[in-house]
Amino acid sequence: MSTVPLTKRGAELLKEELHRLKTKDRPEVINAIAEARAQGDLSENAEYESAKERQAFIEGRIADLEGKLGAAQIVDPAELNAEGRVVFASTVDLENLDSGEKVTYQIVGLDEADIKESKVSVTSPIARALIGKSAGDVVAVEAPSGLKEYEILEVRYV
Repeated sequence: MSTVPLTKRGAELLKEELHRLKTKDRPEVINAIAEARAQGDLSENAEYESAKERQAFIEGRIADLEGKLGAAQIVDPAELNAEGRVVFASTVDLENLDSGEKVTYQIVGLDEADIKESKVSVTSPIARALIGKSAGDVVAVEAPSGLKEYEILEVRYV
């Protein structure tokens, strides 16, 4: 399996989710299955089927998280020294050249991406356009609404 890039914070969040799944969710679903089994005929027991589906989801997610964490390449943005270039885990301040709107994004791994928190996946069009660029550069990004141009105002490693 290839490495999975994660920020230090992203790895911590995945570890927390894995811990919760193993210590809270898994025991709860095992109890739910046991209770549903005690009700008798399993062929027409909706609670049993629902608990089994939930168990399959939990076990699949546990395996997924363990695989990702096992293959993780954890990057601490505070330890980066990319000489002002945009790299994975950097935070970038941008200005939309058409509207003048200023935005800030951190480039993170696929599992960490959350636009509400201004975190964009390293595989997103805007991140791909920014990687390797420096403050003062202008980048063109193909967005669903059309081509957008941004000027990189600042690159930070926080």
